[in-house]
Amino acid sequence: MTAARVQDEITRTHREQWARVVAALTRRFGDLDIAEEAAAEAFVAAVERWPVDGVPPNPGAWLTTTATRKAIDRIRRENKRYDKHKEAHVVYDNDPSEPFGAVDDEVLRLIFTCCHPALAMQTRVALTLRMVGGLTVPEIARAFLVSEATMGRRVTRAKDKIRVARIPYRVPATKDLPARVSGVLAVLYLVFNEGYLASGPDTDPVRLDLTAEAIRLTRLVRELLPQDGEVAGLLALMLLTEARSRARVSASGELIALDEQDRKAWDSAQIAEGHRLVRERLLAGVAPGRYQILAAINAVHTSARDMRDTDWSQVVALYDQLTRLDPSPIVALNRAIALAELDGPEVALAAVDRLGETLTGYHAFHVTRAELLRRLGRSDRSRAAYDRAIELAGNSAEIAALSRRRDQLAPPSDR
Repeated sequence: MTAARVQDEITRTHREQWARVVAALTRRFGDLDIAEEAAAEAFVAAVERWPVDGVPPNPGAWLTTTATRKAIDRIRRENKRYDKHKEAHVVYDNDPSEPFGAVDDEVLRLIFTCCHPALAMQTRVALTLRMVGGLTVPEIARAFLVSEATMGRRVTRAKDKIRVARIPYRVPATKDLPARVSGVLAVLYLVFNEGYLASGPDTDPVRLDLTAEAIRLTRLVRELLPQDGEVAGLLALMLLTEARSRARVSASGELIALDEQDRKAWDSAQIAEGHRLVRERLLAGVAPGRYQILAAINAVHTSARDMRDTDWSQVVALYDQLTRLDPSPIVALNRAIALAELDGPEVALAAVDRLGETLTGYHAFHVTRAELLRRLGRSDRSRAAYDRAIELAGNSAEIAALSRRRDQLAPPSDR
């Protein structure tokens, strides 16, 4: 196997096995710091040894074994933190000390551990993205629009609190699930979004491993809470979004906008399942939550055979409904994008510009302004907005598409 293929295998294995290795070590050692650092050391060992020894037949087992040895070595070095009984237990006992709970899935148990209600909601989400999604601190910081230093402190404090409070590694009892499920859903949605539009400069523009894992875990949560409308809504939203993935990146590596996608390439089975879930929630007669409304918006988009057939009045009405639940600037920005199709770019631009102070560091804000200014024929201002969007964007396919759109503008006017 060539060096390049070995490196590709290491990258693929990291994406597929990171959460499982961290979960296995957390179950055994009961410490997120030990689990994370030992897993990272195991992957460093893989980078060093696999090009020489070859990729093992079972990479996940090799990593788990190596990480376990690294963790045991660390515990022995730092044995002042543990009494002799605890040290002997974690070194020699392979059995979990806590019952598995409602579902036998290690990754889902790790998510519920990270999403304990003792932690603030944003902290739960950030910690789980790090421990389960394998996202770096800079990637998580971009998702939250905060500095890397702030996010690093937030993750560290969360791990410390879990350790000090002795929060158990298990899925809670059924009666306790509602207190944690909102954090779990927020985490799964952000993991999905990171896969759908990856933010790292050295990653694939679309990470199907993350989107597939987010969908898998959301299905497990739905098994736990089959009557929860928001769980069903999130699953529908993921399916209707994932259905478009094959049409989103061109052969040349550019992100393809919704109005330019080949809708025949969309996954009809995922669309049908997503639509069924949306109808199911509508028939339930219960006021919808955030994920159910987002799923309904995507159902409108995926029902149209052509962009021109989209019922934009319904999309705007759904965003109005969502705004009452979540009056965030991101929701307002997305509503403005739909408003441009209903009332024109001038009206939409006015709505977008009112968000400038809040979203100045958010690349999608500048993308939206660039497109609206382009439609209004204001090429110079559109070019400046594209430049800022490209500067802030972290996805290679999106940068390529934005660069092409910018370069198609009329030449700068003479000054």
